[in-house]
Amino acid sequence: MDAATPAQQQCVLVTGGLGFIGSHTVVELLKGGYNVVVVDNLFNANEKVLDRIDTIVGEDAAKNLSFYRADVCDREALTSIFDDNTITSVIHFAGYKAVGESVVKPIEYYTNNLTSTLTLVDVMREHGCKSIIFSSSATVYGNPDALPLTEASPKKNATNPYGWTKWMIEQILTDLHTSDSAWNVVLLRYFNPIGAHPSGLMGEDPKGIPNNLVPYVAQVAVGKRDAIHVYGDDYDTPDGTGVRDYIHVCDLACGHVAALTWMNDRTGVEVFNLGTGKGSSVLDVITSFSAACGKKLPYVMEPRRSGDVTANYANCIKAKEYMGWEAQYDLDDMCRDSWNWQSHNPNGYEG
Repeated sequence: MDAATPAQQQCVLVTGGLGFIGSHTVVELLKGGYNVVVVDNLFNANEKVLDRIDTIVGEDAAKNLSFYRADVCDREALTSIFDDNTITSVIHFAGYKAVGESVVKPIEYYTNNLTSTLTLVDVMREHGCKSIIFSSSATVYGNPDALPLTEASPKKNATNPYGWTKWMIEQILTDLHTSDSAWNVVLLRYFNPIGAHPSGLMGEDPKGIPNNLVPYVAQVAVGKRDAIHVYGDDYDTPDGTGVRDYIHVCDLACGHVAALTWMNDRTGVEVFNLGTGKGSSVLDVITSFSAACGKKLPYVMEPRRSGDVTANYANCIKAKEYMGWEAQYDLDDMCRDSWNWQSHNPNGYEG
């Protein structure tokens, strides 16, 4: 595939494409003219997302989307999908993603996340498709020595099995290119994705008690939970609460399309941070969300959780210089869109 190959002649397989980040990325790919094949077993997603995607992108673009309900660990199913479609590249989101659960279920996390990836790249290799973008995470940096984090910052030991699977898959894909220089690998290290599609039609729909801050805040705002639990108020930060680099899910989605465009005529392994480059504390998020929903949200202080780092935010200059990508939304935008989604969909995709 050379640099001149237009989007309309490319077919992108998106694993986990009905999940939170995957679905928003599918929207941007369809808007960009790509043909998209989504594979999702609906373990942590909802098939109703397909109708929402169609509504957002319009009838013409929606014709370029195919959906297969299948597990990426299922070699036979995956082989059939590759046989039926001329896949030119893959964006790999599929995987278990709850940090706390991974500590309780390490075997399940290692089995699912590593097996799915190994099965995927083997089937890709059999079909001559050697271009992959991997959904990695800032967790690979561990407890940072210095901030902001750059792509040259050292990878550290992970603090949980989920983090280790990201760490290991990065290594697997790097080794794949070492063994065969025709492979084209981009590792996107996300910081903290929040927000929702500005239309209010798509957003984060966690099953059970949310593991992440903003979905929990949103459920307090909509009256589903009593108060936000803030873990730790004695960190070495301006207000004592942990600082993270929150990024709007639509900015993140656009980052994948930018990566796909950038890698079109290349081979190799490249790493990009995707964040805003700005740290926001837990209390900053609560303040911003309170403004978005028009009421002061209650919170209670709890002891620190083990494994949480004090602060974590990115240097994203490389993504701007190489791919022409930078975040467009700020924290207020993220909270506004998250509230718009939650208030119109208090029970997620179930109504």
